[in-house]
Amino acid sequence: MPIVHISLVEGRSEAAVKACVKAVAVTVHETLGAPLQSVRVYATQVPSMHWAMGAHTKDETAAQPQRGA
Repeated sequence: MPIVHISLVEGRSEAAVKACVKAVAVTVHETLGAPLQSVRVYATQVPSMHWAMGAHTKDETAAQPQRGA
């Protein structure tokens, strides 16, 4: 039973996340040959203030003005 966990920063629509987990399940089924009903996919949406890239959180980098803009 393949289990796939997707972690992503909050902000996408529920419809987009739902479409993603379904597409991943089908892709795992097709590429690994696992029965579709045995594939488990779940997504965890993380607040941008809890997602860091180096010493800066995603909300901090989103708040910074873009260079060249």
